Amino acid sequence: MNFRQLHQGPALLKIANVWDAGSAALVQGLGAQALATTSAGLAWALGYADGNHLPIDEHVAAVRRIARIARVPLSVDSEAGYSDDPAVVAGHVLRLAEAGAVGINLEDGAGAPALLARKVEAIKAATARAGVDVFINARCDVWLKNLAPGREVAEVLLRARDYAAAGADGLFAAGVTAEADIAALVAGQPLPLNVMARPALPAPEVLQRLGVRRLSAGSAVAEAAWGRAQQAVEAFLAGGGGAGLYEGAAPYGRVNALLSQG
Repeated sequence: MNFRQLHQGPALLKIANVWDAGSAALVQGLGAQALATTSAGLAWALGYADGNHLPIDEHVAAVRRIARIARVPLSVDSEAGYSDDPAVVAGHVLRLAEAGAVGINLEDGAGAPALLARKVEAIKAATARAGVDVFINARCDVWLKNLAPGREVAEVLLRARDYAAAGADGLFAAGVTAEADIAALVAGQPLPLNVMARPALPAPEVLQRLGVRRLSAGSAVAEAAWGRAQQAVEAFLAGGGGAGLYEGAAPYGRVNALLSQG
């Protein structure tokens, strides 16, 4: 099943976002239907802060390493495209597609929604000329950045209309958690809806019943890995013992065997 078909339901597409080839091998080995990167986790792994700081050359190289081991479709979080120039963004996306991406996330952030629409249009034109099919998941940050307090749903629906008209293939309402808001987003616009894991988010079976097509972990898995590593290092530096390092750890042989398959 290709990446587009995975957004057509009826099953909910669950994305446990990855940040390098090793995490991709792990997630893929656990039966994931598709891979998608977390911009935060990938940037951190390469020594950069999240938030459009990652050089495109390093991003492309990282995607190529992930694609080498990928046996399922790979989507890439391209943040805001690393430029305000739609033509430059389109060029970046073509490079990511050449490296192995079949989908991207592209976010509006706190910027003008019209700019994201122009970026989507430029990407669609460039990929059509190149004969490349890239699924564009337009990420709307109204909830994450508290851009429209009390009228979030209305604002997201306005943006979704423009993003769909520009050629977006999916809508990512990052940060929405209320069941009523999710239902309104599914009913009020035509794109497959993607939501992000949050403690207050309804259970997956509820999301599926509401019509949500994609559930993403975002940076949560990467943050969990960093948190576990921090605990292990703190315990080691404080006590010098080795027992705590192995609590919950994946055995060396299992990890090495998983990567040997690449």
